[in-house]
Amino acid sequence: MVTLDWIVIGGYFAILAGLAWWVIRQSKNTADDYFLAGRHLGWWIVGASIFSSNIGSEHLVGLAGSGATDGVIFAHYELHAWCLLVLGWVLVPFYMRSMVTTMPEFLEKRFSAASRWMLSVISLVAYVLTKIAVGIFAGGIVFRTLLPDVGFMLGETHIDSFWIGSILVILLTGIYTVLGGFRAVAYTEAVQTFVLIFGSILVTFYGLQALGGWQQLREFCGSEMFNLWQPMMPKGVEATWAPVKEATRAAWYFDNGVYPWVGMLFCAPIIGLWYWCTDQYIVQRVLGAANETEARRGTIFAAFLKLLPVFIFIIPGMICFALAKQGATPGLEALVNSNGEVVRDQAQAAFPLMVKTVLPDGVRGIVVAGLLSALMSSLAGVFNACSTLFTIDLYSKMRPNASQSQLVWTGRVATAVMVLLGLAWVPVISNSSGLYGYLQSVQAYLGPPIFVVFFGGVFFKRLNAAGCLAALIVGFGCGLWRLAVDTPVSLGWQGYENGYAEGSINYILNNMYFQYFSLAIFLISAVVMFAVSYMTSAPNEQNIGGLTFGVVSEEQIQKTRSSWGSIDVLATLTVLVAIVVAYVYFSG
Repeated sequence: MVTLDWIVIGGYFAILAGLAWWVIRQSKNTADDYFLAGRHLGWWIVGASIFSSNIGSEHLVGLAGSGATDGVIFAHYELHAWCLLVLGWVLVPFYMRSMVTTMPEFLEKRFSAASRWMLSVISLVAYVLTKIAVGIFAGGIVFRTLLPDVGFMLGETHIDSFWIGSILVILLTGIYTVLGGFRAVAYTEAVQTFVLIFGSILVTFYGLQALGGWQQLREFCGSEMFNLWQPMMPKGVEATWAPVKEATRAAWYFDNGVYPWVGMLFCAPIIGLWYWCTDQYIVQRVLGAANETEARRGTIFAAFLKLLPVFIFIIPGMICFALAKQGATPGLEALVNSNGEVVRDQAQAAFPLMVKTVLPDGVRGIVVAGLLSALMSSLAGVFNACSTLFTIDLYSKMRPNASQSQLVWTGRVATAVMVLLGLAWVPVISNSSGLYGYLQSVQAYLGPPIFVVFFGGVFFKRLNAAGCLAALIVGFGCGLWRLAVDTPVSLGWQGYENGYAEGSINYILNNMYFQYFSLAIFLISAVVMFAVSYMTSAPNEQNIGGLTFGVVSEEQIQKTRSSWGSIDVLATLTVLVAIVVAYVYFSG
């Protein structure tokens, strides 16, 4: 980092601060404005905000790192851009006509207050333990890689760049999120989106230039790293009885590094639809849109943007591995061993290493601004989502007569509490190992029951409140059971460094491939919801009008039909074609 880089970064923060201040001055002291930007967001703000919220630490640290270790295998998750189309075309009409502020509130209108309370509590806990934690972790990794020598002594404790970076990211993000609410989050995320995309494209461009071009990348990485499908199959298994038994184990256990195709084919879409279509963290942007048209076009725009991470995060990770293997770029030696194989513990720093080693002065400052954009937008999104859930779903239910100004004040306090909880996580995360893999699996354990109740509620009018609550209780219970088993091992707590005794129930649970366990939770939740619903009385159709297929009026159908035209259909088809082309190209 040279003076020119710092000038560029300073200019970026000046623009961001000016925009945040302008937005804060436009804000009104009402709950609708603080939590949903007054429901006046245009499609490009909605789409950019969705993308910016999604692109956080799991991409900067995890996705680029996975590119260095496993190639394009995790592009499956990025090519789930079609899930955003499901949000726009299928669920947006129901969400917009319900006029809700939170996803748990929609669940209450469709089912019951008890289901709203349960989803709110589970979401808050999950956000604190996952999204906030991983955001802090990534911020620390970026600063530690780019500024390894920054630090100071506090008494007898050395505060290194990991601590400094994590705390700065939390505090700076917290300030404008507390003051400006969702309006500040949405507008700053829109700017951050374009800074992030432009900066990441520069990393890919200069990386390929340093390596010698795309063909060189394919030669160094090999066809397997460019194959979306091959890494999912068990390797080295011969067709004899004994290896068949081992192959079965390979398909069910995750500890051999295999990515079974069954999990990717069936579980990944479930988690994708839960995340993109029902999670407050994402859908809040859609709820802030001016109308169905703006909301739908925002999701289509976000789907276009969602195709980019394959090329601006995964490919740079692969380039970093190829450069390290080539051996001509100083600073990347630690990424590969003497056999030319990637060192997995070093791979999480692949993207910041690219920024540090291949970018010219000045350009590096632009990309670092993009890195900070991703980290801050991701944290801002979760801070605001948490404050919205707490204020609207919990506080307002306990204090139904609270004024608009009291709700806004409570939202600001809740955001500040999230910031403090994030700061409290820093010492835990800085000493943890294997955190990223653990956090990736958390959503696979908590998402399936939410997917079941939302999609079941929208598609099947016969499903009722009793079935919804039973599915949430049983599904979350299964997920929390697995988390209770995984957590001590994943965080390396004393006595759990080597896992559990082989053959025990905890050993089987801890080693079972997380997507298969997630599929089991999905199936159990679905069976419970349908069974309990059909064993109890049907819901009153007057209470769920417009909230589920089968109870939608002709007027509502016509209003939705008039909200889209040929340009929306053409844009949607373009996204789908692009996804198919990507799957075909990355097939070895």
